[in-house]
Amino acid sequence: MRAPSSGNSSLRLPIVRVATLALIVLFFVAGALASDLPAKLSVPIMPLKDVKVGMHGVAYTVFQGTTPEKMDLVVLGILRNATGPRGDVILIRLYGKKPEYTGVVAGMSGSPVYIDGKLVGALALRIGDFSKEPIAGVTPIEYMLEIDAMDSSSRHTSDVAAKTPRPASVAGPGVTPNVPGTQHFASFLTPIETPLAFTGFSEDAIRRFAPQFEAAGILPVMGVGSSSNTIQTAPVVPGSSIGAVLVQGDMDISATCTVTYVDPTHLLACGHAFLNYGKVDMPMTKSTILATLPSPANSFKIATTNQTIGAFVQDRHTGILGRFGAVPQMIPVTLNFTGISHPKTFHFQVLNNARLTPTVMMSTVYNAILGINEYGEDTTFRVKGDIDVAGYPELNLDNMYAPLDGGNPTAASIALAVGERFSRIFDNPYQRPEIKGVDLNIDLIKERRWARLETARTDVTEARPGDKIVVETVLRPYRGDRIVRQIPIRIPTSTPRGTLRILVSDGDTLNRMRSMGNVLGQKFDLGSTIAQLNKEHSNSRLYVSLLEANPQAMVGDKVMPSLPLSVMNVMEGMRGTQDMVVVGESAVSEASTPLNYVVTGAQVITVTIR
Repeated sequence: MRAPSSGNSSLRLPIVRVATLALIVLFFVAGALASDLPAKLSVPIMPLKDVKVGMHGVAYTVFQGTTPEKMDLVVLGILRNATGPRGDVILIRLYGKKPEYTGVVAGMSGSPVYIDGKLVGALALRIGDFSKEPIAGVTPIEYMLEIDAMDSSSRHTSDVAAKTPRPASVAGPGVTPNVPGTQHFASFLTPIETPLAFTGFSEDAIRRFAPQFEAAGILPVMGVGSSSNTIQTAPVVPGSSIGAVLVQGDMDISATCTVTYVDPTHLLACGHAFLNYGKVDMPMTKSTILATLPSPANSFKIATTNQTIGAFVQDRHTGILGRFGAVPQMIPVTLNFTGISHPKTFHFQVLNNARLTPTVMMSTVYNAILGINEYGEDTTFRVKGDIDVAGYPELNLDNMYAPLDGGNPTAASIALAVGERFSRIFDNPYQRPEIKGVDLNIDLIKERRWARLETARTDVTEARPGDKIVVETVLRPYRGDRIVRQIPIRIPTSTPRGTLRILVSDGDTLNRMRSMGNVLGQKFDLGSTIAQLNKEHSNSRLYVSLLEANPQAMVGDKVMPSLPLSVMNVMEGMRGTQDMVVVGESAVSEASTPLNYVVTGAQVITVTIR
């Protein structure tokens, strides 16, 4: 006789249904988790301690187009402290038809290296020059992932970076610290070059500012790349070529290296520093390799940068980090050229960086001027415009530039003047300037217009406080008739008895007198710097300044003439901290007259005050 089962069967059915539902839910949850795995786990990592001599692996890089190609490799050994304290490098040799033909290529830095399907690091170093063997140094991936962990712009730390331990010792299990010959190679290990391609630049422009670029860590190269806004459909994957942009628009400066690591939010590339600037903000673009050019001295990739896909935000010792979708804060620049048969306007953007922006601005302005057909040694330029700094009055520019005997070319003088203003803005130690834009109008005058001060005299030799005197000046223009100008000026009622010095000069002479604080290394805040620059004298006016033999104090952009001794004693504390600069004479009054010439020269005349 069967046991009754009605009660058990009624309970069993709900249990089966619940179990089935649980399995279904578990299936969908597992599927959802699986779909998130690429965003959270990425590729498995092989720590440096597990790398052994003789291991075989592969690396990927683009030789042409956008598709990474595989290169076989073998591990030769580990170089201890090759790039600094605990800066260990994996020495490998590449195999295959292409790498053995081209060698280690400039632009290959960052090429990911895999062993047993695990990411080991990035090709980053080469062996000297004229090497016949495709031997390279690999930056371990642990060191590159540290950049992600420290990036302050990141909302979260990469799980891979968090879970990948840094090796406790360089010579871990299986590591051969003294591979024959590796000490010789170590002395010649240098980062694989990441040359910057200057597109739309003349050879003269690159050569003139090459020392400044080299001082900033840049190797300028002309004609080995280009830039476009072409949409590239190929995805960014490890081994893809990636572009970093310093200037884009009617002129371009960009560099390419190779992607090492990618996840949905960011990538790591290069395997070594690009400019070693730390925190940066520059466009990150896709890149297409047009060709790889073999060379016994240094093979390199010819590349073109494509559409912007984000921004590079970190430039560190072991690589660069870019974030997808980040919007770089570039400086828009507009140069309008007038006074020529075909007026032209150039538009471009430059990176906002304290070390590099002044040099980039100089080179782009110089290059644009050289590109005008009317440019020549008998051309004068009037430059007017402004630099827009957020939160501050516009920084104005208004000067003339003409060829001077024995001086810089006119285009170089203009470029240096623009660069000097940017250097002063960035040199303040108090605020980080946010430059919203630059707008310059450059008007060409088709003759050489400069005039030298020849003589200056007054209509009297004695005067009283409150009197008006007239200073008569004679200027000699370039290949022209003398110019006579009379400049009236009133003697202040507070002027003491004795000898009064009258300085008749160009604007540059007065600017040098006022910039004594800069000569002494004094640093002003951003507001004072802009105010001081806006008070500079024009070089197309002739000035008459009355100088008293009393001390004058300058605090920031403020000038306090003819200070009594009692006041000077009170302010002595400021002088000790270099907040105040004191000069022996005070400019108590000033007058000027405009001239449509670049004025040069200075003379001093005296009047006795009764």
